[in-house]
Amino acid sequence: MVTGDKGLVSYKHKVMEEVAKLAWNDQLDPEHEEELILKLIPGPKPTYRCCIYKEREVTRQRIRLAEAKNTIWNKDSHNVVQVIKPACDECPLAAYSVTDNCRKCLGEACFNSCKFGAVSIGEFRSHIDPAKCRECGMCAQACPYGAIVHLVRPCKRACPVGAITYDEYGYCIIDEAKCINCGHCIHSCPFGAIGSKTYITKVIEAIKSEKEVYAMCAPATEGQFGEDISMDSIRDACRELGFTDMIEVGLGGDMTAAYEAAEWSEARREGRKMTTSCCPAFINMLRKHFPDQYRDNMSTTVSPMCAVSRYLKAIHPGCVTVFVGPCIAKKSETEDKSVPDNADYAMTYGEFRALLRSKDIIVKPRQKEYQEASLYGKRFAASGGVANAVLEVMKERGEDVSDIKLRKAAGGADCRTALTLLKAGRLPEDFVEGMVCPGGCVGGPSKHRTEIEIKKARENLLAKADGRKVIENLQKYPMAEFSMHRDGHLDPEEAAKELKMAGEA
Repeated sequence: MVTGDKGLVSYKHKVMEEVAKLAWNDQLDPEHEEELILKLIPGPKPTYRCCIYKEREVTRQRIRLAEAKNTIWNKDSHNVVQVIKPACDECPLAAYSVTDNCRKCLGEACFNSCKFGAVSIGEFRSHIDPAKCRECGMCAQACPYGAIVHLVRPCKRACPVGAITYDEYGYCIIDEAKCINCGHCIHSCPFGAIGSKTYITKVIEAIKSEKEVYAMCAPATEGQFGEDISMDSIRDACRELGFTDMIEVGLGGDMTAAYEAAEWSEARREGRKMTTSCCPAFINMLRKHFPDQYRDNMSTTVSPMCAVSRYLKAIHPGCVTVFVGPCIAKKSETEDKSVPDNADYAMTYGEFRALLRSKDIIVKPRQKEYQEASLYGKRFAASGGVANAVLEVMKERGEDVSDIKLRKAAGGADCRTALTLLKAGRLPEDFVEGMVCPGGCVGGPSKHRTEIEIKKARENLLAKADGRKVIENLQKYPMAEFSMHRDGHLDPEEAAKELKMAGEA
């Protein structure tokens, strides 16, 4: 799979793998970490950067991130996504540049259009002074030859909420008040200058303790590793790693769909529009950029990850829950203390694979037998999957859904457009399914393969699932023993009412 940082991905994962080995051996200390840096960057010649000293410093910061620590320039940060400053120094400072297409024409349209004195006429072509340029773009519009180009740095282009700016030296700055931790900037950076905190060492510590530790694999998992690798294969690997067991989060998709269906039905009767609450990056977008819609229009039902975590903690008090999926933003969801009993840690597929390699574990093909979710819960990972599951529950409850208008927003720009229309009172649809990643979770920033490869393998695996209904499936689980609301409040009488509304009574 080609990404902006493909040449660096294997090295990123190697750092995590080696840090995991130190954690397994109780060697996470400064002395062993410095030895690891020398092992990874032995020198004398550099591999990625200008010198081995820069490579070693970048590696030192990656080790910090692998231990769920902030980089040294972000000591007080609460953000999951962070900049590794020594790696961020090769992008051009100037947003507008004059190319060789410049003819040094007599009209001097670029010079005359600039109101800030940033354009000068050189001996062979025009020149733009980045210190004076205000990036208005008037020179580029005026040039009759299209000789002036706008160079948008890849991290800034990838950010759907304008959270990335630069300081006077050109270093990337992430505005945490705007950042939704979607992680799209991470793989867009060709210098590997942006990374996310990982919880590998925390997970290893939990596994080595006497606590029960459960892996929870996202609905997007099926198809990520090819059609020979079923949920049973992943479950076996998790147990070999030391997890007590693995539960598929598609089950949480069934749970979320049932309770969101009840909310949608109520909102429909009252004439209110509503958004989903599954995608953590979408929730962060609502909270930080559309606070009124976050308060008035967002579903209060928890995400499938949280639903399964609460289910496990209800039947296994004191257990530790670890989510595995393609999502960076899930890490920020685990850090949100306003949602109690959520997953304790979240890992990406790359981090999970590094953890497997640290113990020399190979995921082996196995015939598909394990299934806890309906097909609708399993399809939560694709764009439209959440909405389709909610509508299925409403149908199972006997409701006519033929007149419901849905907006399936997939991708940051599409989500922002839908929420802007909602805010302005101009949204024609009744409900918004918001997923910040194009194509839904299967297109997440930490997917293992290309979406085309995943889709083919995924469809072949899902074709083997049985046809159980959502409400029928949930009757096997103690839904009254934990709350499905974000605040975690559980009232027995209210729970009984909600179960009835969800169609289980």
